Amino acid sequence: MLELLEYGFVQRAFMAGAILALLAPLIGYFLVVRRYSLLADCLAHVSLAGVALGLITQINPVFTAMGVSSSTALLIEKLRQKNKLLGESLLALFLWAGLAGAVVLISLNQGFNIDLFSFLFGSITAVTPEDLQLIALLGLSLGVLFALFAKRLFLIALDEDLALVSGLNPSLYNYFLILAASITVSVTMRIVGVMLVGAMMVIPVLTALNLKVGFRQTLLWALFFSCASMTLGLCLSLVFDIVSGGAIILTALSFYLLSLTKRG
Repeated sequence: MLELLEYGFVQRAFMAGAILALLAPLIGYFLVVRRYSLLADCLAHVSLAGVALGLITQINPVFTAMGVSSSTALLIEKLRQKNKLLGESLLALFLWAGLAGAVVLISLNQGFNIDLFSFLFGSITAVTPEDLQLIALLGLSLGVLFALFAKRLFLIALDEDLALVSGLNPSLYNYFLILAASITVSVTMRIVGVMLVGAMMVIPVLTALNLKVGFRQTLLWALFFSCASMTLGLCLSLVFDIVSGGAIILTALSFYLLSLTKRG
């Protein structure tokens, strides 16, 4: 196992995974608190359509996925604010639309290929130096912003009316949150896979919530479970030669099941 760490692609996978492990729960915590967990899954399906579009047009799929998912996220928030549909119905609508669009574009690309498979389920060998630089820039930028606005985001997630009375602009922070989620899904999908990256935003947070501790402690525990899941999952992927995304998520689910004993 240790000799594998000498390879550049393994080092890049662990470094990118560490950034995702720290970033995903920061976003996921506020999505879960506001009962918007399905947003991560919705954006993942929409990003898949962006990946397929990139493969067809021969544009970097990360950038096409980012463009499609970000524009969709803005549209979702705009419709939510106008009360066109309830939150769950709105997310379900775009989830189906994203999946349908992805299926059509994949068929135009003559079905699945190796590149698409790595985006779907993650590949430990797929993280390039350019991907790592982009992920590091994203992690640093969003990490600083969340550190500055964490309390405001938490207040808005709990009660938008109270936040408005307190002088905050909930709309502005909501747009920031969904854009952060959409960009994170698009940029980090090489590691976990576009179909599973949303789970990394939600499962560690749900695991931490089972411990029934305060806001700060819950967030710290979510970060711990996320990092542990990422590290163990990547190790399992290397040792048993299995898809990295599946290994990481199954590890995260194992932590969640263990947390249920604490909750009981």
